[in-house]
Amino acid sequence: MDRFRKLLLFLCDSMILLFVTVVLSLFSMRYAFGDALWSGVLPSNVALLFGCTVVFQLFFHNYDSLWRYAESREYLSLLAAALFGFCAYEVICRFVVKEGVIPFLLLTSIASTWVLGMLLIRFTYRVCRSHISYRRGSHQTPVAIVGAGSAGVQLLEELQRNPDSHYSVRCFFDDDTGKIGKRIHGVKVKGSIKNIPAQLRAMDIRALIVAIPSISEERRHALLQELSGLAGVKITVLPSTLELIDRKPIRSQLREVQIEDLLGREPVRLDPAPVDRFLGGKTVMVTGGGGSIGSELCRQIVKHGPKRLVIVDIYENNAYQIQQELLYQYDKQLDLCVEIASIRDSGRVRQLFHHYRPDVVFHAAAHKHVPLMETSPQEAVRNNVFGTLNLVRAADETGVSKFIQISTDKAVNPTSVMGATKRLCEMILQSMNGRSKTSFAAVRFGNVLGSNGSVVPLFKRQIAAGGPVTVTDKRIIRYFMTIAEAAQLVLQAGAMARQNELYVLDMGSPVKILTLAENLIRLSGYVPYRDIDIVETGLRPGEKLYEELLIASRDIEKTENDQIFVERQPVITQEALAKKLAVLDAALAMDDPTVIRGALRQVVPTFREPEEVNCTQGEEVHVPPQQAAEASAKGGAVYGTFSGGGAALSAAGGEPFSR
Repeated sequence: MDRFRKLLLFLCDSMILLFVTVVLSLFSMRYAFGDALWSGVLPSNVALLFGCTVVFQLFFHNYDSLWRYAESREYLSLLAAALFGFCAYEVICRFVVKEGVIPFLLLTSIASTWVLGMLLIRFTYRVCRSHISYRRGSHQTPVAIVGAGSAGVQLLEELQRNPDSHYSVRCFFDDDTGKIGKRIHGVKVKGSIKNIPAQLRAMDIRALIVAIPSISEERRHALLQELSGLAGVKITVLPSTLELIDRKPIRSQLREVQIEDLLGREPVRLDPAPVDRFLGGKTVMVTGGGGSIGSELCRQIVKHGPKRLVIVDIYENNAYQIQQELLYQYDKQLDLCVEIASIRDSGRVRQLFHHYRPDVVFHAAAHKHVPLMETSPQEAVRNNVFGTLNLVRAADETGVSKFIQISTDKAVNPTSVMGATKRLCEMILQSMNGRSKTSFAAVRFGNVLGSNGSVVPLFKRQIAAGGPVTVTDKRIIRYFMTIAEAAQLVLQAGAMARQNELYVLDMGSPVKILTLAENLIRLSGYVPYRDIDIVETGLRPGEKLYEELLIASRDIEKTENDQIFVERQPVITQEALAKKLAVLDAALAMDDPTVIRGALRQVVPTFREPEEVNCTQGEEVHVPPQQAAEASAKGGAVYGTFSGGGAALSAAGGEPFSR
């Protein structure tokens, strides 16, 4: 097909030259030099001109160009080839042939008209293709582009050229007053960004593409928050160059608007240097390494140059996926080992620790789903509590340098079995303070966007299915962070942890789950309660309306990072912990969920029934007074926490996110 296209274009150029030569020759008969045209001089000269020009056309690869995508560069290349060809012809005729040369005026007329014809046929072809694309656009989604800068113009060109494009661009919006009213490739800049709601009401626009990749996060959040109120309009975002580079593989240059775009705060970015020193050249083990948080930890750990990465997980499919991903990306640059094992098996745990001798352990393996653990408390205790105990003992026995436990905000005044077991895990780590060469730390955080079991993927699936979107209670509020932020903070906590520190992170303001659902519906191009309904299903077993951030009010100190504060927690003695574990062990032997739940209430004094907490809330949920006072003391912001050395990190949220 490509050879046929080149041959067809070559024949078109030849026919144009033949036609131009005949027409101009007949026209020139009325002049004195017309008699010489039929003597054979003209055909030979035209043939020489054609040959010289074609040589330079081939040299400049003009027949290799796709003229439907041609820009000024291709047209200038065609003109350059013609100019060099004409010059070569003149040199040959004037200095080599010398005799039988046709008049310069006639030759110039033929050459220039021929070049004009070649340009015209190529331009006509491009216009015809554009017209076909435009007619096809009647079956495409009408879209407006927000931002008439270089990124917006490049996007317009791509959408206009690409035959597989599903979008037909109808207009631009831009705050540059010098562009308003102007046209870019035939598309008008209708007005400023603040005029979008009014303008769209008069147009059949069903999608907006935000093409301002250089915009600040703060401005992007404000813009998307404003656009989220547009009924029936789907919004997508053109990512920045760095986002495109980091995306492996790049599946699309457009991405759907993510809820993190509406969080109203800059993403947490921490200094990587301490983590480089912490993990560089070390053997690092990640339990639950196939889970959402565990796998992201693995991705970020390998960027800091570990000597070896050991992934431990009971679920072989997840472990296989992260193994293949890392091997594909790093191949022989990474010493990667994957072990399928249960942390409940103390013998297997000791075997792995003695074999690999890890320097650093990130413990992300746990049962995490609140409602499921309410009906199977024995599994939560065996896996979360005694599984963690097996790991802690093996780490102490083999001289692990640092052991980082992934915890959850639900461990603070827990109202669920899962939260109570995670609080016991923190107690196990606290009991090791001063009794081991290993530095133990627990990192507590809450709702992680996009992780397994979190609310955002559920909302997206429900919207894609046409609804309804389900929220357990319209009053629920949560604090959010991204998976990447959570993993960064875990690594940073591990690097900073020394002796029983509690790290407190500024997490911004809470988000109402109902508002989050409404905004996600709008950003998907639907109208809440009209196109997609929102249904309240009632609180699930063990679920709280709000999540508490700090275990108790204590003095806090600033660290070198102005987003992180440090706080300390009291140590739990080995004797006290042994009594608690004995109570749980006896309850497990009875294999009665009611008895096990009672045992948890006995060993975790802060464990309360969710009804005790939720019944105090009215129509609107408010942050508890103590928590609000602590936030006010830090300058009016609400804070999450994470811990080192047996303390905990928390940023309140929905589901816990350790595996």
